[in-house]
Amino acid sequence: MALQCGIVGLPNVGKSTLFNCLSNAKAQAANFPFCTIEPNLGVITVPDERLEVLSKIVNPNKVVPTTIEIVDIAGLVKGASKGEGLGNQFLGNIRSTDAIIHVLRCFDDPNVIHVDGSVNPVRDKEIIDIELQLKDLDSVEKKLSKISKMAASDKNAKKAEEVLLRVKTALESGMSARSVTLEETEFEHIDDLQLLTVKPVLYVCNVDEAAVINGNKHVDAVKEAVKNENAELLIISAAIESEIASLDNLNDQLEFLESLGLKESGVSKLIKAAYRLLKLQTYFTCGVQEVRAWTITKGTKAPQAAAVIHTDFEKGFIRAEVMKYIDYTSLGSEQAVKEAGKFGVEGKEYVVEDGDIMHFRFNV
Repeated sequence: MALQCGIVGLPNVGKSTLFNCLSNAKAQAANFPFCTIEPNLGVITVPDERLEVLSKIVNPNKVVPTTIEIVDIAGLVKGASKGEGLGNQFLGNIRSTDAIIHVLRCFDDPNVIHVDGSVNPVRDKEIIDIELQLKDLDSVEKKLSKISKMAASDKNAKKAEEVLLRVKTALESGMSARSVTLEETEFEHIDDLQLLTVKPVLYVCNVDEAAVINGNKHVDAVKEAVKNENAELLIISAAIESEIASLDNLNDQLEFLESLGLKESGVSKLIKAAYRLLKLQTYFTCGVQEVRAWTITKGTKAPQAAAVIHTDFEKGFIRAEVMKYIDYTSLGSEQAVKEAGKFGVEGKEYVVEDGDIMHFRFNV
């Protein structure tokens, strides 16, 4: 599943540094705006301790984790919605992503230039929000001008007009499209617009080392600003993550984290948060050839989960054989799970749960 999160923010907030740590793709990081002209793409693995546990039991030939794509999008500036600072190109790159990672500068450093002259993450957030909202408003108004002509005589067009007007009102009020409560059937009226502000958001507060555990006044201000949004917030030091990434030895990385009072790297937390943000979960296939993690959306039924491996699995689906992770790892083998009566045989309506270990039976 080619799922993408786009990293956005003003220039010089630490986006490209964070991207480098995430993907090990050496996007150029420099102390001036528009260093990132083309979007850099990195494929990153989703940390999952369960894979290691399963591999110790199975001892497979290979272990394959699941992945997410991260896109580093060049810094936006005020006026981007009208094309300022190559804005149209950058906003187009955001449009193709599934979720947004919004990096905010929450550290003071006179040696790192701020595009607006001072550190104020709430102001920076509002600048990005406004530009995305203005771009969405333009898209909504264009569709409304076409739909409104048909609304008097077409019930579907009338419903589309109602939905679009609600979204338009929110955008004109300075709110994002995601703030509008829509029924599942109503999303079809805006899906074609690929609205930027309907995407889920993860705010990343980029701090210095002193604030990486408890935050600082800038982080507190961001928390207050986003408290009513349905969004996640993480505190990360891109500088620390860069140091961790420079250490090749895992033990050295763990010792470095421990010296800072951290149990887990910020990059690992960010990847897991992005996974949650996209409402994703993992199931596993286990065999001598490979132990592998597969990504599905929460609520996926067994045939559609099978299709992630191969579309033929869904077409010829017969049944799914399911073991729960806790049962498999505590009992130690598939045979032991069967003997304990915990080996499930499920049909087409089975909703796959996070951590399920699956075998699919299908007709060719």
